[in-house]
Amino acid sequence: MAFTAKYLGHGIGLRPRHYGRLLEERPQVDWIEAISENFMWQGGRPRAVLDKVRCDVPVVLHGVSLSIGGSDPLDAAYLGELRELAASIEPAWVSDHLCWGTHGGRYAHDLLPLPYTEEALEHVAGRVAAVQDVLRRQILLENVSSYVEFQDSTMTEWEFLSAVAERADCGILLDVNNIYVSAHNHGYDPIAYLDGVARERVGQIHLAGHSHKGAYLLDTHDHPVPDGVWALYRQALKRLGRVSTLIEWDDNVPELETLWAESARARVLEAEELE
Repeated sequence: MAFTAKYLGHGIGLRPRHYGRLLEERPQVDWIEAISENFMWQGGRPRAVLDKVRCDVPVVLHGVSLSIGGSDPLDAAYLGELRELAASIEPAWVSDHLCWGTHGGRYAHDLLPLPYTEEALEHVAGRVAAVQDVLRRQILLENVSSYVEFQDSTMTEWEFLSAVAERADCGILLDVNNIYVSAHNHGYDPIAYLDGVARERVGQIHLAGHSHKGAYLLDTHDHPVPDGVWALYRQALKRLGRVSTLIEWDDNVPELETLWAESARARVLEAEELE
């Protein structure tokens, strides 16, 4: 089965700081990404905001708790709530992270990297297939920023990500900032990542900020997209063409006008590279 994701244009994330304004006005972007776990219940102000935004522009759901690479059983209750939310909101797509974050029934509150081995590939692909069966839809998996690597890995991150997408028949959410951060931390070429990823599986792009911590970069999402990430985004556009692109900003969240300006900049770069 082929993977297809419609092109939505340029969007931003739905954050609590902006709930009041978004109840009163239409977003000045093409689409909105909502964190799935923030809306897995009926009623309340957050859900009212999501329902209002969904009337204005397309919405996608982005999760942080799936732990698709974990060894604990998949959380049936969580998947049931996600399926109900998706059925109600009718998002353009649903995504989460290619990582693990649970062990022994405990949640680490982090997005931890996997060993890139055939055994891990078989494990993850099987779990993705099970998730898609429950949700009755294909999902997208996002590459995460990482600060350690496993010595037992037998393939690159982009080879592993692409193989999971192909074997499980899912899509890829390509986080360009995470590529930049991990490439710096581990000493590989980010262009090799863009050249090696399964392009036909990429359905969305994330752009965000990170922080310099001396010997490494930390994925913080707390300030504007840095110049290096913008430059890598240009290279991604050349290799992938038009892909729905989101500005991700999770801490020190600014006013909407700042986010709209960042999204507009992504639109301008896309036009410069592809028109």
